[in-house]
Amino acid sequence: MSLLQFSSSATIRPPPLPCAANNPISPSPFSRVSSPSGSSSLSLSANARKTKRNGSAFTVRSSLDTVVPAVGQVTEVSNDTFWPIVEAAGDKTVVLDMYTQWCGPCKLIAPKYKELSEKYTDVIFLKLDCNQENRPLAKELGIRVVPTFKILKDKKVVKEVTGAKFDDLVLAIDTVRSS
Repeated sequence: MSLLQFSSSATIRPPPLPCAANNPISPSPFSRVSSPSGSSSLSLSANARKTKRNGSAFTVRSSLDTVVPAVGQVTEVSNDTFWPIVEAAGDKTVVLDMYTQWCGPCKLIAPKYKELSEKYTDVIFLKLDCNQENRPLAKELGIRVVPTFKILKDKKVVKEVTGAKFDDLVLAIDTVRSS
């Protein structure tokens, strides 16, 4: 984590971040405002989050605000984007495919998983590459083998399917959807 230093003479722009589901990153929430006395300050957009630190108010906007899973598609998630998407899903069913790049069974079931996302438009389909960057989330969710599918409802894991067992996955999704 790095700290941003604010300077009154510089325009502040957050560094570009990779974005899931080809959603564009919102422009910087900061804009320069000049007062009649010649001093300038930063104005913040209305949808940015306000935070207080050391008595000074500043606003932080996260690229997470722009991550929205698309209906009929599988959305790649990370440590930072998974829980906000689950929170935003509310009472919808969420299916998470936990995979690795080197896993043969993961590669075999991926096209079928994509087909499920097109079939069940009332379900949010996510995938998480269990690499070093996402290891904390994989550990938090208790992954032991890949592929593992976690099915969540109301922000809780309610079903799990381990291995590339397509029929078991479909049955688990149908069971959670009908409950």
